[in-house]
Amino acid sequence: MEIINLLADGFLIVFQPLYLAIIIGGVTLGLFIGAMPGLGSVNGVAILLPMTFLMEEQAPGSAIIFLAAIYYGAMYGGAISSIMLGIPGASTAVATTFDGRPLALKGLADQALVAAATASFIGGTISVLLFTGFAPPLAKVALSFGAPEEFALMMLAFATFIGLGGDDISKTFFSIFIGLVLSAVGLDIISGQPRLIFFDIPGFFHGVNFLVLAIGIYGIGEMLWTIESSRGDVQLSKATVSVRRIIDNIVRMKETTKAMVMGSFLGYFVGILPAAGATPGSLMAYGVAKTMSKDPDSFGKGNLIGVAAPEAANNAASTGSMLPMLTLGIPGSPTTAILLGGMVIWGLEPGPRLFIEEKEFVWGLIASLYAANLFALLVNIAFIPALIWVLRTPFTILAPSIFVLCVIGGYAPTQDMHDVWLMLLFGVVAYLLRKLDYPMAPAVLAIVLGPLAEASLRQSLIINHGSPMIFFERPISGPLIGIAILLFFMPLFKALKSRLTSSRAAQERS
Repeated sequence: MEIINLLADGFLIVFQPLYLAIIIGGVTLGLFIGAMPGLGSVNGVAILLPMTFLMEEQAPGSAIIFLAAIYYGAMYGGAISSIMLGIPGASTAVATTFDGRPLALKGLADQALVAAATASFIGGTISVLLFTGFAPPLAKVALSFGAPEEFALMMLAFATFIGLGGDDISKTFFSIFIGLVLSAVGLDIISGQPRLIFFDIPGFFHGVNFLVLAIGIYGIGEMLWTIESSRGDVQLSKATVSVRRIIDNIVRMKETTKAMVMGSFLGYFVGILPAAGATPGSLMAYGVAKTMSKDPDSFGKGNLIGVAAPEAANNAASTGSMLPMLTLGIPGSPTTAILLGGMVIWGLEPGPRLFIEEKEFVWGLIASLYAANLFALLVNIAFIPALIWVLRTPFTILAPSIFVLCVIGGYAPTQDMHDVWLMLLFGVVAYLLRKLDYPMAPAVLAIVLGPLAEASLRQSLIINHGSPMIFFERPISGPLIGIAILLFFMPLFKALKSRLTSSRAAQERS
C-alpha cells in the first residue's frame, strides 16, 4: 500500500505541465537521436547533459527526468533506421534489422514500425511495473551474479543463436569464430598488452567498434547486395499507411504476445546485471524467440516476432539498467553511467539510502518512466506516415543518402577515420560472404558478447586458480551451463535424427 501512495505522489509531480513538457520534449529528441545511425542513447544523453543546467529552478528532478526521457525515446528510435534503411540506429537495435528490414522491403514498413513501437511499449510497461514492485529484491539477485554466472549467461546466449545461421551449422560456427576474433582485437583486458593489431595500425588499439561492424554489414553490405541483385533497376517500395492499417497492425500484434512477454522479462533481467546493458538482452531475446518458434526458417525473412521480441527486450533492459544505478550506485549500461554522472553533478548520491532520503525524486523519476513510455508510443506512431515517405524516395537519392549516413555512423562513435575505412571494408566482406551464403548475424552477435564472455571467463578462472569447475559447482551458473551445453548439441541431435529417419525410409522403400 505504501508503494502505491508513493507512486501516486510521483504522478502528482509528473502531471505538472512543466514536467509533462520536459518528458514529451525529451522523448521526441530521443526518438530522433536513436534514429540517427551511430549516435544512439549514450552519445545523445552525453551531448544533451549540459542542457540540464538550464533547469536550475526545478533541478535535480527535472534534469534527470529529462535525461531519462531522452534515453527512453532513443530506445524507441533505434528501430526506425534499422527498419527504414537497414542501418542500425544503435547497437541495441541490431537484432531489429534482421526481420525489420525484410518487412520494409516487402512493403510492410508500417507493420514493422507499429510492431517495434507496440513491443517497446509492452517491454517498457512490464519493466516499469517490475521496477516499481520488486526493486530491492531484484537488486539483491543482481548482486548474487558474479563472474561465473555472467559467463554462464553469455554461453546460454551463444547457444540460443547457434540456429541463427540456418541449417548449415559449420558456416554458423565459422561466422561466430570470426566475430570472436574481431572482438579480441585491441589491448588485453588483464595484461594490457596489444593483441591482433593488424599491420601495427594504431586504430586497432581501441579494438573493433561493434557499431562500425554492424553499420558496415547492414548498411554498406546490404546496399551493395541490393544494387547487384536488382541490376540497377531498383523498385520503389509500395509501402502505404493509413489510420485503418495502423489499427489493423496493432490488432495483429496479438500474434506476438508470447514473444513480447518473453523479451520483456528476459531483457529486464539482463538489464539489471551490472555492465550488461540492452544489446545482449535484445540479441538473446531474438535467439530465444527463434528457438521457440514453430517456423524458425521464416526468421530473417520478415517475421513479425523477430521485430517484437528484441524491441520488447531492449526497452525492458533500459529500465532494468536503472535499477542497479539507483539502488546500488552501479550503472547497468553505458547510458546509465552518464545518468549516474548527472545525478552526482546535481548532488544526488545513488545507493540504498536514496529511496529513503530522496523519496520525492525517486518516485517522481519512476512515475516519469510510465509517462515517457506512453508518450514515446504516441509520438512514434504519429511519425509513421512521415517515415513511410522515406521508402518512396527514388533509389538514386536513397543510396547516396544511406552511404553518407553510414559514413557518419562509422565516424561518430570514435571520431576516427580508421573506423570509416574499416566500416567500408566490413561492408565489402559482408557482401562477398553473403554471395557465398555465409550468415552474418552470428558474427555480429559474437562481437557483442565476446568481450563480456572473455572478461567473466578470465575473472572466474583467476578466482578458482585456473580450474573450470567453478562454473559447474555454483548453484546458478551450474544449471545455466548445463542448459547451454544441451542447446549447443541440439543441432547435432537433430542432424542424427534426420539421418536415421531418412535411412529408415530408404530401407522401407527397398
